Amino acid sequence: MGSVTVGVLRERAVGERRVALVPEAVGRLAPGGVRVLVEPGAGAGAWFADAEYVAAGAELVPAGELVQRAQVLLCVGPPDARTTTALRPGSLLIGLLDVLRTPVAAGVWAETGVTALSLDLLPRTLSRAQPMDALTSQANIAGYKSVLVAADAFRRFFPMLTTAAGTSKPATVLVLGAGVAGLQAIATARRMGAVVTGYDVRPESREEVLSLGARFLETRAFATTPGRTGADGYARPLAEAEQLAQQRALEEAVARADVVITTARVPGGRSPVLVTARALERMRPGSVVVDLAASESGGNVERSEPDATVVTAQGVTVIGAGRLPSAMATAASTAYARNTGALLTHLLRDGIPTVDLADEIQAAVTVTHSGSVVHPAVVALLDDGRARLGGNR
Repeated sequence: MGSVTVGVLRERAVGERRVALVPEAVGRLAPGGVRVLVEPGAGAGAWFADAEYVAAGAELVPAGELVQRAQVLLCVGPPDARTTTALRPGSLLIGLLDVLRTPVAAGVWAETGVTALSLDLLPRTLSRAQPMDALTSQANIAGYKSVLVAADAFRRFFPMLTTAAGTSKPATVLVLGAGVAGLQAIATARRMGAVVTGYDVRPESREEVLSLGARFLETRAFATTPGRTGADGYARPLAEAEQLAQQRALEEAVARADVVITTARVPGGRSPVLVTARALERMRPGSVVVDLAASESGGNVERSEPDATVVTAQGVTVIGAGRLPSAMATAASTAYARNTGALLTHLLRDGIPTVDLADEIQAAVTVTHSGSVVHPAVVALLDDGRARLGGNR
């Protein structure tokens, strides 16, 4: 049996506390002939000490040496420019590489001769790929944490409480988007005693929301619109007229809620605006809005800012919370390490990592291979970028 050397670098993105592999996962990989190199301090942000990695069988190695020795490099987010320059030809790069937003990076990896596999491209319709589904594992954590963030900012109780000082009514929580994060937010808010309503454009989500003991927000915005679920299992992007109809339908419900949590992210695309500035103006003072889709390119809430809290003139607290998994770095890293470990195990053939584009899982996540960009969606984005550049000359 062969052996493979896997490297784990410290994440360098601002605010990123997760690590791609935890000590527990190092021990699980060892029987398969996997040697693990870890940059000192790689797990510190998630409270995993260097000594734990050593005890699990890993070797602590400086970043420069690690990149040169590792055949497979595991990361959470895409590597920075300095690390990218140091990647050696023929190595494998595995992480949440976000290539649909930054396709140019794929061209650089291809030129370097790196085989890049991006876990955020994994379709959730492939049942046998569920152990590798990092988007789902991280969305679960974000949905849970979003309710805790909202409860911390809300100045009243979530549950109904009867005390000697009187009775407090329960908070009303509206969760927009009933994917993995939304369903977890609904379940968590229910456990905390709130009165919860969920909403999603996909009709099949209604039963999932009701099964958690929440109400489902019925609207007439899409009474005649078929096919609101895409082939990848996510809600498809809405046309402009559909989005305007949705915003109008949601405005009344948003105004009635004490807490609104928005979770509608579009992989590789711009998130839909669900809560407009007009809707925010109608909310009661002291209300809280948590936007899980908040990013530099915009989120689900018009006034949200990434990684920032804004209080409107009407006294509504708007929290841009697009990076919540990092706020629960220990749990998020543990779950993510299981995802990366499952994909790595899937790639190993007699102890050697082997990319087979005939395999539907590998074909779905492989971005670059043998010196070329091979993922059709990334190729299309690069071609479109070249075409627009050419047209501007």
